[in-house]
Amino acid sequence: MLLVPRQLQRAGMTGDVPYYGGRFSPAQAYAASHPRARPVAPPPAPPAGPVGAPAPSRADQLAALQHLLDTDVISPEEHQQLRNRVAS
Repeated sequence: MLLVPRQLQRAGMTGDVPYYGGRFSPAQAYAASHPRARPVAPPPAPPAGPVGAPAPSRADQLAALQHLLDTDVISPEEHQQLRNRVAS
């Protein structure tokens, strides 16, 4: 049997600082009262459309607007406003 001091046996249980007979070391007490902020992961990037995809034509946009009007998703006033935006 290999004799190892108690402090060395328990050093792995407490982290970076040595074990002091069941009490917190000053470094442990500070670490417990000042937790580290976890880094925040950046939000995922929005999926990009296909590379080189052509922009929808004006006729396709007007057809989509007409479909929204026919299905009562938008009001006639909104349809006219959006049509004016597509036309310009």
